[in-house]
Amino acid sequence: MNYKVFISGVDTDKIPKLSNKESSELIARAKNGDDEARKRFLYCNQRLVLSILHRFDFQPSLADDVFQVGCLGLTKAYNNFNLKYGVMFSTYAVPMIIGEIRRFLRENTSVKVSRKMRDVAYKVMQSRNKFSELGLKEPTLTEIAADVDIPVSLVCEALDAISDPISLYEPAFSDGEDVLVMDQIADKTEKESNWVDRIDLEAALSTLNEKERQIIDLRYYEGKTQSEVSKSCNVSQAQVSRLENSAVKKLRAYLES
Repeated sequence: MNYKVFISGVDTDKIPKLSNKESSELIARAKNGDDEARKRFLYCNQRLVLSILHRFDFQPSLADDVFQVGCLGLTKAYNNFNLKYGVMFSTYAVPMIIGEIRRFLRENTSVKVSRKMRDVAYKVMQSRNKFSELGLKEPTLTEIAADVDIPVSLVCEALDAISDPISLYEPAFSDGEDVLVMDQIADKTEKESNWVDRIDLEAALSTLNEKERQIIDLRYYEGKTQSEVSKSCNVSQAQVSRLENSAVKKLRAYLES
């Protein structure tokens, strides 16, 4: 997710970068009671919070809130940090910032998900990001399951659990006019009132040539993308698009006649 330059009123482009030496000197002064050093140290380390935000998937509208929660975790880490620990501040602070953000996201989703499932989902997303950082192809569910040593079914459940719900009235795709999600949901019941419509549709489909019928079957009955249909039919995606548009026009003309 790409975040805006201004987040929670902070121009992130203007946050100074601290070297390890500068960071050590600032926190030492801050812990000795230098309030200006404390403020500068926390301000500069907002870069650390911003970098952590990229590990999470959430609605863009929550970016400001998540950033503020991350800054709260940063402040808690600073308050509890002791120079005697002998570790870099970032090493100590990152787990605390992540913990604050994860708690916030768990408590502010429209669908409540158990902590156990959230933890599984976090591992799954870490695995997916690892493949990406290594420059590998998008991992399959089976590859992710093997990487985190859990069943494929649990990977699916975890990804479903953290997916944002969408409205049935949200556009699924556009073909001159918006086609809504609810338009793509199949009705498995066989009601008498649907028979005539089905007969008309079958008659309309019979007017298509073999290639057009194949593409309509793959696109609208099997739910494949144009790219997937292109590979299945061994034709270019441009041809798939042209044949699909032609078939849809024929069907509409027949059903409206």
